[in-house]
Amino acid sequence: MTPQAKYILGSFAVIPVLPLMYWQGKRIRSRIPSLPEAKGPSGFSDIGASKQLNLITIGESTIAGIGVDRHEHGFTGTLAVELSKKLKTNVNWKVYAKSGYTAKKIYDKTLNHIDAIPDLIVIGLGGNDAFTLNSPKSWGKQIMNIISKLNALFPEIPIVFSNTPPIKEFPAFAPLVKSVVGNLAELHGKVLKNISDRYQHVHFNDEIITFEKWIHKIENGGKVEDFFSDGVHPSTLTYQVWAKDMAEFILRRVYDYNGSRLD
Repeated sequence: MTPQAKYILGSFAVIPVLPLMYWQGKRIRSRIPSLPEAKGPSGFSDIGASKQLNLITIGESTIAGIGVDRHEHGFTGTLAVELSKKLKTNVNWKVYAKSGYTAKKIYDKTLNHIDAIPDLIVIGLGGNDAFTLNSPKSWGKQIMNIISKLNALFPEIPIVFSNTPPIKEFPAFAPLVKSVVGNLAELHGKVLKNISDRYQHVHFNDEIITFEKWIHKIENGGKVEDFFSDGVHPSTLTYQVWAKDMAEFILRRVYDYNGSRLD
């Protein structure tokens, strides 16, 4: 069964509980503090190398650094440092992200304002598209629009999509919201995997994030709550673990340890 067919069948099942979901959603929003986006959307990871990689990141609230004070402590800054160490290159980085943005808003409002020339593009999307119950079919079209636009702007530059958000893990969400929205996010992930497989220079980290697995990557262990700043958005710890995982993915799919392209 296709993701779109599962979405349609699931929609019929959800109709009777929509009032409850709406009430739970309002309650969740009222309890989550309004956090600002991180400051400092550009930076330079300097290891004194003779080479330089130009990295841009694009996306929603996680890429915008909600939950940390500055981008150096968030996903992009940490990813840049990890890539610098692994590729033995300086990394010049810039963030193009906005809290609340969907794939459509990224296409409509962000892509034409990119003023950097990247060697690598990393995209983090999916949370807002799942929360707004965007269908897999619509999501797929919007993702392909983004890829087509970026390919036109920056031919043959690698595009790497990060994992879809682990909504089923969010402590702030009621079980019903976790199930409905989380299942949709996973359907979006399957669509994104199918799309990325069609392109030579497009990659998607389709591993489903579970914090039980991530706990074992932390020196002194921890608990699931440590991964959240407000029950929904990542903490500094999450950004660090996530960015390190993404750096490893990029090293497997895009570059070797000498910095040569694999794709």
